[in-house]
Amino acid sequence: MTGFKYIIFAEIKIIHMDVSLVFEYFTMLSAQQQAHFKKLEAVYQDWNKKINVVSRKDIDELYLRHVLHSLGISKVQRFNEGAQILDVGTGGGFPGIPLAILHPNTQFTLVDAIGKKIKVVQEVIDQLGLENVTAQHTRVEDLPGRFDFIVSRAVAAMPTFVHWTKGKLKKESAHERQNGILYLKGGDLTEELKDYRNVQVFDLAQYFHEPFFETKKVVYLPQKFKG
Repeated sequence: MTGFKYIIFAEIKIIHMDVSLVFEYFTMLSAQQQAHFKKLEAVYQDWNKKINVVSRKDIDELYLRHVLHSLGISKVQRFNEGAQILDVGTGGGFPGIPLAILHPNTQFTLVDAIGKKIKVVQEVIDQLGLENVTAQHTRVEDLPGRFDFIVSRAVAAMPTFVHWTKGKLKKESAHERQNGILYLKGGDLTEELKDYRNVQVFDLAQYFHEPFFETKKVVYLPQKFKG
């Protein structure tokens, strides 16, 4: 009796954790933008040894958990030239720094109430030579001016965040989408968002195929929301 040999080929998905992960999803970057993204890892690795702005377990997956995650906002909304974007509770510079690299003609203001974090953010800005970013050590409630969009990464529940940022959005919109909040969140948001009838939730898994993004979302809350 002739024996049969079965060979099973399993598809192996290689997930890159370096800067190539960014280049895979954003293919139209200029040479300068590519250089900025490449430099991020070394700058954050160096500063994280001095001041822990990125968790120890996440620093080895910086491009997945911080850079690409931040850039998820741009899959929902691209910013026009001259637009002004506010990043509230920026921490180590996320999502503001990656978004500023992607949108070099848009102005970004990054704020945090913790001075040591803003110190690191300023060093990153200086070492990369980013001319479209300013960092301020302040509470958002004390910050003057108005902005086209407010971005952040889950620094508080939405009702609290809306309260903090009240009066910080420009009344006139310069984009097709109305000025508002673009908030990176995760998990089940049903209860948290139940009072916002015109909120929109975008699943990042429809843009990025890595398992990390299966529960990650961008929440868009327009300026004239109905609560």
